[in-house]
Amino acid sequence: MDLTVCICTHDRPRYVRDCLRGLRRQTVAEDRFATLIVDSGSPEPARSELRDLTRQHPGARLIRVDEPGVSVARNVGADAATTDYIAYIDDDAIPAEDWVAAITDALAERNDRPVVLGGRILPKWEAPLPPWWPDSLRGLLSIIEYEGLGEFRTADLPSGMEPYGCNMVVHVASLLNTGGFGRGIGRVGGVLLSDEDVQLAWRLQDEGLSARYDSRIVVHHQIQATRLNPEWLLSRLYWQGASTVLTRRLLRDNDAVWRELPRRMLVATLFAPAAPWPETSTRFLAARWRRAYSAGFVRAALGWRVSDAARRAGRPTPSGASARAAS
Repeated sequence: MDLTVCICTHDRPRYVRDCLRGLRRQTVAEDRFATLIVDSGSPEPARSELRDLTRQHPGARLIRVDEPGVSVARNVGADAATTDYIAYIDDDAIPAEDWVAAITDALAERNDRPVVLGGRILPKWEAPLPPWWPDSLRGLLSIIEYEGLGEFRTADLPSGMEPYGCNMVVHVASLLNTGGFGRGIGRVGGVLLSDEDVQLAWRLQDEGLSARYDSRIVVHHQIQATRLNPEWLLSRLYWQGASTVLTRRLLRDNDAVWRELPRRMLVATLFAPAAPWPETSTRFLAARWRRAYSAGFVRAALGWRVSDAARRAGRPTPSGASARAAS
């Protein structure tokens, strides 16, 4: 067996069903990869539906994690993996038929195998992208359409390009040795913290290991219609501002936070008059989304804590996770 495929999910069995269908259509034999579903605290009836889906998928395993949060779930998946590499795919993503084959080929082609391997993420729209959505912000929907390959953070790839956990392969031992995905970052319910995947990749790359991109590794990301509205965009950008601060500090680059802070404070102040505008409106959106990002950045830079956000969202503060095989 060459690979463990890990699907982390919370209360979304419909998407998991689509993802599993994609895995059943792979061009490689089923015994070439293991399938692991990590249920991050789903309530009933989703919990039972996930058990049923696992039974219908030969060789799949289901692990239940009581503590919510995608970072926690991904770490549990790595702990349970029995292969050298683990391929993370979001529950709302559908792998291309040659997805597993492309991963194994990419890993076999190089003597210096990467510890992180990111792939292409193409949109599968549940509803058309609204014309008001800024083209520069498509990446917030976990979309990567670039064709090519190369090392992240080099001239091989476009500036600013990052790996996304929606389609990301990681060397298990390297992941565990570096402490896994950061628990102080990553989605928890309505707290849209992000960049736990980026933070992990850069941490490993800074240790002298390879983090590469290969567009032959393709998934189709089902972009939920409920996200294509101004409220979600503004919330996502607020949390992205906070995530940027947390990631830089986790990478011990606090100086970059302080250098950028004055500019973010200026932007948040200049665009403050747009803040009271109704969240459902697209009026003055360019000013409002810039203010949202800067507000999240400033708040995190000046002492915001993950535990505060978790309490506001009615979630437990991230701590140790309990996991068990689901029967």
